[in-house]
Parts: sequence; C-alpha cells; structure tokens
Amino acid sequence: MHNWWAGGGWGMGFGWVFMLLPLVVFAGLVFVVVRLYDSSGTRESSPWTAREILDERFSKGEINREDYEMRRKALSG
Repeated sequence: MHNWWAGGGWGMGFGWVFMLLPLVVFAGLVFVVVRLYDSSGTRESSPWTAREILDERFSKGEINREDYEMRRKALSG
C-alpha cells in the first residue's frame, strides 16, 4: 500500500495551493479595503453647486443676462 502523504503523491500536487492561499486572501482584503475607501464619494462628488457654476459662467460672459436669469429661476424652483 502506498502512503500518499509521506511519498509525496497527492499531497505534493496540492501543496502549491496552500502556499498561495495566504497571498490570495491578503490580496482580497487589500482589494476590499481599497474599494471601500474609493466608494466613500470623496473623489466623485463635485465641490461646486449648480448655482455656483451658473454664476461662474455668467461672470465669464459665456451666457447673457437673460439666460442667467432664466436658468437661475429654473434652479430655484
């Protein structure tokens, strides 16, 4: 009868799995932490409100007074 564990048969075939398992678990944890940090919304949210953008466009002359007044009224209600 052959001893699989002592002879290096079946146990050697799956030994690499047990060596890589801690690395895979660590990489998974790092991935989860990074995804949770990125989903906090700090990078995606804009610091400008729609009214501030409208004011900026009017001050740069990109829209005239009539457009500005019309859009400001639309934003307020």
